[in-house]
Amino acid sequence: MLKFKSNIILAPLAGFTDCAFRKLCYDCGAGLTVTEMVSAKGLHYKNENTKYLLKTAGEAPISAQIFGNDPDIMAEACCSEALKPFDGIDINMGCPVPKIVKNFEGSALLNDINLAEKIISKCAKSTSKPISVKFRIGFRADEDICVEFAKMCEGAGAQFITIHGRTREQFYSGNARYDSIIKASEQVKIPVFANGNIKTIEDYDFLVKQNNVFGVAIGRGALGNPNIFRELNGLTPIDKSTLIAQHYKYLKENFDEHYIQTNFKKHLCYYIDGTAHAKSTRNLIFTSQNIEQAINFALEAINAQS
Repeated sequence: MLKFKSNIILAPLAGFTDCAFRKLCYDCGAGLTVTEMVSAKGLHYKNENTKYLLKTAGEAPISAQIFGNDPDIMAEACCSEALKPFDGIDINMGCPVPKIVKNFEGSALLNDINLAEKIISKCAKSTSKPISVKFRIGFRADEDICVEFAKMCEGAGAQFITIHGRTREQFYSGNARYDSIIKASEQVKIPVFANGNIKTIEDYDFLVKQNNVFGVAIGRGALGNPNIFRELNGLTPIDKSTLIAQHYKYLKENFDEHYIQTNFKKHLCYYIDGTAHAKSTRNLIFTSQNIEQAINFALEAINAQS
């Protein structure tokens, strides 16, 4: 079993949770970080793109998240050289993106619990690393298979699970259904992490302290706000200018200029959320000549707010 630094972990987000952002969240108190999802077939065919996704920056413990629909290829991925540096392996059964679902991967596996079980079981038997699973409460809007799926994951060998409290058809709209996560948590013995719209200490207290869910996984709530890990761990927040500087430092240590230009501008737009003239500042950030200019635009907006 993984030893979590805390029960507040960083959920994977495609396009955002690279090693620089993970390291920043780790510094702020994330008890586990997880890579962006990596294709098991991509690992099988040694796709060059997986190198960026699997870069690490000293954050630990860390899990690599993989996705796919072939039990043998998924199990092979778990044993691959590329995943050796990781403390655990997370299986994505919750991604709602159409191209993933059309390939019968991600949340599409909610529609075939037998295949999902076979994948988890083969992965668990293929490696000594802890296997975890991230999934949604169901596929269709009115569906709730949360308890059944959680029990299956436990029986198949998953050592912990993360449950997003929405269905695939909801994507990220509407409220997360914490009641479903709480019921699943009561029915299994493995740790359950709740995911979806967790942004405040009140959300954390409701799930963990009042309803005995093991922990929470913060995804979009951490964008522009790595301080959420400090706040939920009872630590003093760090000012945003310091966070931005540290984030930029980690990017420069791990990525080339082109990657930083395209990636960091997205993050800067989250850092300025809630500031006056955020919309016009976002336009300035995206049309800036270079990343230093973009950072200055963001800092001006933040400093004007304080």
